[in-house]
Amino acid sequence: MNASASAPRSCWLHELRWPEIAAYLEREDMVLVPIGATEQHGRHLPLLVDTGWAIAASEGAARKSGVLAAPPLHFGWSPHHMGYPGTITLQADTLRRVAIDVAESLITHGFRRIVFVNGNRIANLPPLEIAAVEIKNRTGAYVGIADTGLIAKREIKAMCEAEDGGLDHAGEVETSFALFWSPSHVAIGEARPRQRPADVKPRSRFGWTIELDPDLTGNSVSFVVSPDEYRRDTAPDGTRSDPASATAEKGERILQAIVDNLVAYLDEVRSAEVGNVRRPPL
Repeated sequence: MNASASAPRSCWLHELRWPEIAAYLEREDMVLVPIGATEQHGRHLPLLVDTGWAIAASEGAARKSGVLAAPPLHFGWSPHHMGYPGTITLQADTLRRVAIDVAESLITHGFRRIVFVNGNRIANLPPLEIAAVEIKNRTGAYVGIADTGLIAKREIKAMCEAEDGGLDHAGEVETSFALFWSPSHVAIGEARPRQRPADVKPRSRFGWTIELDPDLTGNSVSFVVSPDEYRRDTAPDGTRSDPASATAEKGERILQAIVDNLVAYLDEVRSAEVGNVRRPPL
């Protein structure tokens, strides 16, 4: 069967030869761009968790929807985690520029619908949102951002048992995902219930600007903490949530909810109107 009449042999763009990508572009113009991070996730989880979210969600949705996924970016905007060894962060403007460069390269080849899949939940959003506006205004292409922490938060919270909802950093949700997706890298014996040090007072009675809590019951402001402040706030383990009720089975269901909602979103993207797309200058 001619390659243009069948699905690519891999959902990953970088595993294909250029004639296979040319054949794909004859029938489809959408591509996923997974972006994660390399940052600490407590004593019990590996630094790859956020990139894992982006890879797993992109791969699952790509296979179901028949679209391609670009190579994942393992680095994001993680300055607040620099108080813990191993974290690697890009500058916010570097991430913005990388996102633009990747998208405009793809647009040059004929992709007209770009969907960033953000695995560094919420944290990567500011530079990616700015990049999306610039890409849209420069080229006219469709640009979307699917955040793995936001796209299925209602379904995910319904699966959780932790008192805090389990949605925050290195808690029930992320530990469950890692137990399912990358169990060999998890030291579950190092996981401990979240215990806020007695001498650490909340920095504000308001919550964060973008809440992982799907009920959105609290008022919010935006404020910044330094790496040293973040380490003090999350001592002694680097977590912000309770991982005690995490299970691999729960992780599988959590990932499936994210994939299902991402596929539904891609259906909307496929039907969205896209006007004349301008190739960016190289």
